[in-house]
Amino acid sequence: MADLLVLCNVTDEMRTRLDGGFEYQLAKDLEDVDAWMETQGAAVEYLLTDGHLGVPQNILAGLPNLKAISSYGVGYDSIDTTVTNARGLPVSHTPSVLDDEVATTALLLYLSVMRNFPAEVAHAASGAWERDGGLGLSRSADNRKIGILGLGRIGKAFARKMEPFNADICYTGRSRQDVPYRYFADLAEMAAEVDALVCIAPGGPATHHLVNSEVLRALGPEGVLVNVGRGSVVNEVALVAALDAGEVGGAGLDVFENEPHIPQALRQNPNVVVTPHIGSATVETRRAMGDLSIDNLLEFKARGRMITPVPECSHLFE
Repeated sequence: MADLLVLCNVTDEMRTRLDGGFEYQLAKDLEDVDAWMETQGAAVEYLLTDGHLGVPQNILAGLPNLKAISSYGVGYDSIDTTVTNARGLPVSHTPSVLDDEVATTALLLYLSVMRNFPAEVAHAASGAWERDGGLGLSRSADNRKIGILGLGRIGKAFARKMEPFNADICYTGRSRQDVPYRYFADLAEMAAEVDALVCIAPGGPATHHLVNSEVLRALGPEGVLVNVGRGSVVNEVALVAALDAGEVGGAGLDVFENEPHIPQALRQNPNVVVTPHIGSATVETRRAMGDLSIDNLLEFKARGRMITPVPECSHLFE
């Protein structure tokens, strides 16, 4: 009987590692997960999921002897840690191994919006350059003031990547940090002073719609918004309205409120660059994430600990 239920998609490399440590069941191969749990759920001690799927309440209810949950991804706002803590269930995630990759995605989006890069590529590839001449001038990405919402590991990696562009970095977050960047306690105040606002904040109630109409107006008609954190951090209705009204200059978005849905108004806006949540989507980084998600399960199975537990459940190992 399976001791591990796998909710998320897994690579061939992950399957090979799972084969060596667990008897596992892939949820995608089941016609009815709830029916399977009625007869097999009591044997399951471990759960592998990802940051998008999380752990639905019916899954938690159907696995009475669950001991540990590993999430393939850094974000875990789709897992209710209040509920898992009440059951004494540790949850792990995969931080650090994807920091640089997501930061690179933020950099690419920033550069793409500032230099109007997708439109320029399409203009050249379509033959319009030869037929109609060049597009209008774009804006320089150098010597800009950049505000970071969420100066965690990824935020710091992004700040480092901006150094060659002679960026003046500032940030806002839950508290001031020991970093050589200016701190703003108020997001709207920071937005009013920067050329680009880069969101790398986690999801959840504390950050829901932090970027609202007030913040977007403060960012201004020349300002650029980049979001590689969670879609819920930005009020998409307010963003569409601000773009339509010319209250904000442009946006580069890798995450959205109701993924995989992207509002048509964002997809078709010439000042917006959208990508399908590819922040960590490289072969190398996804392999490292997969390895760490399984390492966490193996470590718990062997030693009763996890390598990278989420902060909310670290006390379970004290």
